[in-house]
Order: sequence, then C-alpha cells, then structure tokens
Amino acid sequence: MTPQIRAILVHLLTATGAVFAMLAMLAAAKAEWSLMFLWLVVAFAVDGIDGPLARHYHVKRYAPQFDGVLLDLIIDYLTYVFIPAFALFQSGLMAGWTGWFAIIVITFASAMYFADTRMKTKDNSFSGFPGCWNMLVLVIFALEPSHWTSLALVTLLAVAMFLPLKFIHPVRTERWRKLSLPIALIWTALAGYAAWIDFHPESWAHWGLVVTSLYLLFVGILQQIFPPKRA
Repeated sequence: MTPQIRAILVHLLTATGAVFAMLAMLAAAKAEWSLMFLWLVVAFAVDGIDGPLARHYHVKRYAPQFDGVLLDLIIDYLTYVFIPAFALFQSGLMAGWTGWFAIIVITFASAMYFADTRMKTKDNSFSGFPGCWNMLVLVIFALEPSHWTSLALVTLLAVAMFLPLKFIHPVRTERWRKLSLPIALIWTALAGYAAWIDFHPESWAHWGLVVTSLYLLFVGILQQIFPPKRA
C-alpha cells in the first residue's frame, strides 16, 4: 500500500464522523437519546484516533488535496456542538427560555470559537473551553440536574471559551499525558456504558463520568497554576 493511499484512508476515516453525526441526528429526531449518544461516542472515538494516524502517515504530505483540519472542524461542530445542543433543547431538560438561551449561546459562541485562529496553544492544548458540549450534555442527561444548574454550567463554559484558560487535548498535550489519556479513555467507556443502559439513575457510571469530566475540565488550568519547572 502506497503512502498516498494510506493518507487518503485516514481522511476517509475522519469523514466517517459525518456519517455517525447523521445517524446521531436521526436518533435525536426520534428522541432516542441513548442511541444518539452511542453514535456520538463512536464519533468521539474516531476523532481521538484519526489525528495520531494523520500525523503518523503524514497526510499533509501525501494527500494535500484534502484539508484534514477543515474536515475535522466541520465534523466536530456537528458532533460536539450542533447535535448535543439540539438534544439539550428538544429533550426538555432545560425548560422554557433557558432552553432557547442554551441552544443560541452554544451554537453561536462555538461557531466563533471554531473560527478563532488562536484556539491552540504552543503545547497543543486549547486556549479557552474547546466547545466539548457533547461531554457536558451527556453528563446532564445522566444526572438530570435542575435546569438552573444546567443554565449556570452552559453560561460559565460559554464564557470560558473566550478566557485565557488552558484546556488540555488528552492526546496531543504531552504534560501529564500518561494520566490524561487513560482518563479520557475511561470517560469514553463510561459514556458509552451510560448510554447503553439508557442513563439508569442508579448507575455507578454516572459518578465516574463526573469525576473524569472534572479532571479533563480543570487539569489544564491546574497546569497553568503550576507550570513546569525550567531546567
């Protein structure tokens, strides 16, 4: 197999995220929330592996006719932002005007963030909350907090998108990656399991989701507070 074919296959793998997004949207249209999240978890897993494969097979060199970054951003907006926002509104977990506020803020702020050329830091982390609304909405479905609590979380994270706060990329941020990557994998497994059991209220997986989500949310800020020692 030539390097060009390998590189194109990586692009095709990334593009499957659009298919999973459509399957998730079809499930959401039928209010089949568990099935929707299962497809989103599959898309999340693909998003986690296509980047390392793209760098390993040098897709920019061998398949430059396709812009992998643009392709990834399009799919990320669908699976991380658009479909989760729709689910949050359509499910009724945020009642009345709070639901309208959430979908408008999530989709609008995320569109601006995804177009911001300053979103990446020098250590391949994110500057500002990287619009991982799929993770927040899944936790909201699992725990079903009050709509006021959900409103506060949406508002705080939307503001955090444009603050000089660091949020790690579990794969690309090298510092503490030996801990961050396994925790991200655990989160993915817990998310899939929680959706598989239809977010049963007594599931132990829910609290595992909370713990792993808190780590992934705050570890980058912790790295800012405690920068690495200079040699």
